Amino acid sequence: MRRGTTRSAPLQRRLPQAAAFPPLKESEMVRSSWLSALIAAVSLPAMAQQPAVKNVPAAYTLPTSGEKVYQAYCASCHGLKGLGDGTVAPSLKAPVPDLTILTRQNQGEFPGVRISESIRGASTSRAHGTADMPVWGPVFRSIDSRSEGATNIRVHNLVKYIETLQAK
Repeated sequence: MRRGTTRSAPLQRRLPQAAAFPPLKESEMVRSSWLSALIAAVSLPAMAQQPAVKNVPAAYTLPTSGEKVYQAYCASCHGLKGLGDGTVAPSLKAPVPDLTILTRQNQGEFPGVRISESIRGASTSRAHGTADMPVWGPVFRSIDSRSEGATNIRVHNLVKYIETLQAK
């Protein structure tokens, strides 16, 4: 061997990035391990609190049951009771509206027509039609592709169900 070279020199030529890091002392390794454990302990619970949003095809529900339609399409964001606390809500950019106060926000009268238009996508509301809040009219039409009447019944019964969620 030539002077100043080691047996690992050929390896260093093949993997120069491995030679770039000097070996750690035992105290530095312990500190590094603790730091890695601390980062994992802090970041893992935060990641666990952000549920992933899955894009799945719309499931068929009977158009005659507003409650079943709500549970299938609305509850994941708005929550079972309409409070805006569904399982997907924390992962969305904007807060999910509380559906139980629609009547209170509309001077004591339930805004059924406005809600129907918003669901269908006929409204100018910015809440529906975003990536977070889809317009459900086309989805419902795709489910009931042979019958616009079934889509109308589905939306009507969904609106009627949302009306039952209003705070007293």
